[in-house]
Amino acid sequence: MDFLELEAVEGLRWSWNSWPTSKSDASSLIIPLSIMCIPLMQPPELPIVPCDPLNCSKCDAVLNPYARLDYPSRIWHCPFCSQRNPFPRSYSDIADTNLPAKLFPTYSSVEYAPAHVPSNPNSLLSRTPLTPSSSSSSSSLVSVATSAAAAAASGGDPRGPGPALVFVVDLSTAEDELRALKKELLLAVEQLPENTLVGLVTFDSMVYVHDLGYSECSKVVVFHGDREVSSNQTGKFLNIRHPHHQLHLGQTPVSPKQGYLLPISECEFSITAAIEEIHCMWKYTSGRRPLRSTGAAISAALGVLESCLINTGSRIMVFTSGPATLGPGVVVDSDLAQAMRTHQHVMSGHARHHEKSCSFYKRVYKRLCDASVVLDLFACSLDQVGAAELREPVERSGGFMILAESFESDQFRKCLRHLFERDDGGYLKMNFDATIEVVTTKDVKICGALGPCVSLQKKNTLVSENEVGEGGTCMWKLNTLTDKTYIAAGFDQEAAASVMARLAILRAETCYARDVIRWLDDTLIRFASKFGDYVPEDPSSFGLSSNFSLYPQFMFHLRRSQFIDVCNTTPDETAFFRLMLNREGVVGSLIMIQPTLFQYSFDGPPEPVLLDIRSIYPDVILLFDSYFHVVIHYGSKITQWRKLGYDRDSNHENFRKLLEAPELDAQQLVMERVPVPKFIRCDQHSSQARFLLAKLNPSVTQNSTYTEGSDIVFTDDLSLQVFLDHLQVLAVQG
Repeated sequence: MDFLELEAVEGLRWSWNSWPTSKSDASSLIIPLSIMCIPLMQPPELPIVPCDPLNCSKCDAVLNPYARLDYPSRIWHCPFCSQRNPFPRSYSDIADTNLPAKLFPTYSSVEYAPAHVPSNPNSLLSRTPLTPSSSSSSSSLVSVATSAAAAAASGGDPRGPGPALVFVVDLSTAEDELRALKKELLLAVEQLPENTLVGLVTFDSMVYVHDLGYSECSKVVVFHGDREVSSNQTGKFLNIRHPHHQLHLGQTPVSPKQGYLLPISECEFSITAAIEEIHCMWKYTSGRRPLRSTGAAISAALGVLESCLINTGSRIMVFTSGPATLGPGVVVDSDLAQAMRTHQHVMSGHARHHEKSCSFYKRVYKRLCDASVVLDLFACSLDQVGAAELREPVERSGGFMILAESFESDQFRKCLRHLFERDDGGYLKMNFDATIEVVTTKDVKICGALGPCVSLQKKNTLVSENEVGEGGTCMWKLNTLTDKTYIAAGFDQEAAASVMARLAILRAETCYARDVIRWLDDTLIRFASKFGDYVPEDPSSFGLSSNFSLYPQFMFHLRRSQFIDVCNTTPDETAFFRLMLNREGVVGSLIMIQPTLFQYSFDGPPEPVLLDIRSIYPDVILLFDSYFHVVIHYGSKITQWRKLGYDRDSNHENFRKLLEAPELDAQQLVMERVPVPKFIRCDQHSSQARFLLAKLNPSVTQNSTYTEGSDIVFTDDLSLQVFLDHLQVLAVQG
């Protein structure tokens, strides 16, 4: 089974598919032994088991095809800890010819759907992959189990409470922008399942919590935007009182009647009217930014969910068009003379509000985690809005972030509509309150996880003292799961590049870019020295086998990427880019690190070409995909023919088809991806061509010998060939 097939079937890819036999061998791997896992991967024939999993009494591993069975004694031996476990009575007739599905050799991944779980089957997923090959004398196993709370595994069940959604809307948004936003919110509300709980919070310099249960007129409770209000204070101000009797184990808490969070079936008219009545509250003042209390609004919305004792999945969806200028989480002063903070300001400690605001949002994140609430940020503005400060609560809660230019843009509309899609059963495609547990054999230790997860502090003999990311545990909590969520711990050269990218941006949070690049270079040199074939002190003899050969160029593009080099990006953009890298899988991560480039010409069908300046020709069209941008680049001759209208001439049908081909492929990319990438059409030598040129290998620069027909990149950056030449020289010095 190749790597792509393993990912398609198991949702797993490993950095190393042959494991070391000792601790010293493991430490010499350079690239960490790790696994990328997609818990919600749905293979075409994933078996659904209509019962509870059978767990080992000692290590809690799930019964799987690699367990040793003793039929006469009705005993199974755990492949992880060798514990002898009795089969329950229901397994009395188990035999070689009568095995349950969970023991089929081809069923290393199964999905458990117990009959008592009232939601859709995404309740417990157990994966127990055996490494394809192992160099150790005894095989090593790793089991990954993902579970979601039964009441909130999907976007609501018609027989029970659905998810809770609180919309938080910025009233300082321009009127035309608000008009587009309201249209999308009304469409979303109209399509919600009837049992979905909804709430509405609006804000400017004050925070307005809407009482949707009050039908006589519009009613709101107003909070000062410059104050941080606790959960208890929010409940007190909203007059939400809880019963004093103690709840018994398993008893569902019931909140007293209130109108701040109601099923859509009870308040559809009220919330529709409230959304329609939203209008811009800001009066333009020269030299001043609008007063926005974004942090206080998020805190108030979270307080509503906490006070109402919501025990199903919930999310806060923030829609804003500018930075917070007031109260907790402030990004910049309202005086326009105060410039927005830059990366240099943040790193040097001169960003006046940054540290205090990040501290506030750490407290918000802790509350989000405790209440299993997801925070989403929809920022539509030409300026920064404070995504850098908000990144931790959004990313760690598993929330969605988009930076767009306008609420009228296709990017915003498609992303919001994507979040409210339903599956075939009518459920919202939202999965909440999940846990991931990893069980290994004693020769494999768990260092940690990277991505939108929180440690549950379950420490045992399987947990390594060497912590990476969220370490010190074998179990993590995720407020939500999507089909792009992963846990990290490593794999093949493509997977290894994805893991190293995550480790690099983890370092970039506290180090300067040059220090991160130096670490990447040092790691790559040690890697090449360890796994390269060469004669010592002879760079010309250096070579890497095919399964290692692409890794250096991945690192070349990573060190030049916007994830590390932040010179031309704002703190908000950097926060968004890094959040998305931590959330994507191998394929998506690689496109971000090393974008794809396809050439369209009269010579034949589209073909992939090198990400190099030499790939630009006057008579070809290039389709460039960097995940965040999709660019169609027209060569100078193509541009000239298009301007002359040859595509509208029936005698030039082939030219018309040539122009259509990249358009159709680009539209497909834009349609399938969330968040929607920015779509750019540009001509050779135009200003918009910079989106392509900035990512190309500068093999021909202003300092190069002129090459006939080739474009030029004006840069002092090293080319890929020079980078590899330097790598060979340093690697053979070993």
